[in-house]
Amino acid sequence: QVQLVESGGGLVQAGGSLRLSCAVSGTIFSMLNVYWYRQAPGKERELVADSIRSGTTSIYADPAKGRFTISRDNAKETVYLQMNNLKPEDTAVYYCAINDFPSGSVYWGQGTQVTVSS
Repeated sequence: QVQLVESGGGLVQAGGSLRLSCAVSGTIFSMLNVYWYRQAPGKERELVADSIRSGTTSIYADPAKGRFTISRDNAKETVYLQMNNLKPEDTAVYYCAINDFPSGSVYWGQGTQVTVSS
């Protein structure tokens, strides 16, 4: 049974930092592509970053470039999203997701709330 558990969200002041974690179980973590999405109130879910099994990482959301970093620890079966210099517009529920291997099935975590106060 594939499970994704996010943690690390919370309330932080603008300019602060948070590190989100996504712990994955029930599958072969090293073979996964892992994604971080976020959804702000009243907005569509957007892709923030990904970590491809080959080791390539990318930040997609323009507002996050230069401030967010995605990394993974295959031994701990965990992907991290380091968020620095947070801004109120980063306030959202952050979700991790995977494409399972080899099926390609998509799994989502339950989400973790990030709130940035001004």
